[in-house]
Amino acid sequence: MVDLFKALGLGLVVLLPLANPLTTVALFLGLAGNMSREERNREAKMASFYVFIIMMVAWYAGQLVMDTFGISIPGLRIAGGLIVAFIGFRMLFPPQKGHHAPEVQSKSEELAREPEASIAFVPLAMPSTAGPGTIAMIISSASTVRHGEGFPAWVISVAPPLIFLVVSLILWICLRSSGGVMRLVGKGGIEAISRLMGFLLVCMGVQFIINGVLELISTYH
Repeated sequence: MVDLFKALGLGLVVLLPLANPLTTVALFLGLAGNMSREERNREAKMASFYVFIIMMVAWYAGQLVMDTFGISIPGLRIAGGLIVAFIGFRMLFPPQKGHHAPEVQSKSEELAREPEASIAFVPLAMPSTAGPGTIAMIISSASTVRHGEGFPAWVISVAPPLIFLVVSLILWICLRSSGGVMRLVGKGGIEAISRLMGFLLVCMGVQFIINGVLELISTYH
């Protein structure tokens, strides 16, 4: 059980800065302003469900995709590190506000034309929560643990779905209480937390790249 709790803690520490539910809350508040409470609750539930499904598919089918396209583990780690670091830099030094992002702008226009349009999958689940960085991290982590690093086999089988479920539940709770969260931390608080998480992502991305390069060097020596 100690190994399971250790794996859960490690998984949440790695995934939560990438998923960053607070920025999804700010996005949700911007797009769901004209929705009723029932509609907002439904969108929050569906977004959390989609995030869980995306993460599960990335974990269990990611290796198949790698084998199909001949992607090596060092290559995936370096590419994932670049993506994670890039996302971190964008969070540290945002070039534009979230509601001006292309995906959000497109969804805002769609909502204006069709008030019933869903925002659960795009942009709340993807790319806001389970974006490229999150998916790259999950696939790379799956490759790492399946090559003998870390935990017993039963923990590797049980922990990932639990981690993804907890991340989805945290997102759901944040979205359901989005108004209170925004009032509690304020817009400035969300920006500060986003930049702190951005710094953590840059550090994780650089470490991913270092690990990939070291493994690449050891492979050819």
